[in-house]
Amino acid sequence: MLLAPCRRLLSNLGFCSIASSSLSISQGRSAVQQSFSTGSDASWESEVDTINEKFAEAREEIEFAREDAETVYFNESAEEARSAVGEVLGRWQALLARLPEDEQAKLQRAMGLKMEQLKAELKELDEMHA
Repeated sequence: MLLAPCRRLLSNLGFCSIASSSLSISQGRSAVQQSFSTGSDASWESEVDTINEKFAEAREEIEFAREDAETVYFNESAEEARSAVGEVLGRWQALLARLPEDEQAKLQRAMGLKMEQLKAELKELDEMHA
C-alpha cells in the first residue's frame, strides 16, 4: 500500500506517464495550431500549451485515484484529481472568455471534447466513491 505515494512521486519526477495523455497533448497542440492563423495568437497558443500540459497531469491524477480505489489513499488521490481538473477547466473557461467569438468556436472544436472527457472521467471517479 505504500506504493501509491511512491508512484505519484516517481511520476512527478518524470519516470512514469500515461501514454494517452502525451498523445492527447500532441494532438491538441496540432489541432489548435492549425486552427489559429493570425499573428496575435502567440499568447493563446502558449495558454493552450499550458492547458494541454495541465490536462495530462489531471488525467494522471485521475488514473492514480482509480488505482487507489479500495485503499486508504483514495480520498486524498481523488481530491488531488478534483483539484487538477478544476485548474484545467478554470484555465479553459478563462481562455474562452477572452477570445473573440469566432476563435472561441475554433478552439471549442479543437479541444472541447477533451474538456468533456475530463469532466466525464472525474464524474466516473466521484461515482466510484459514492
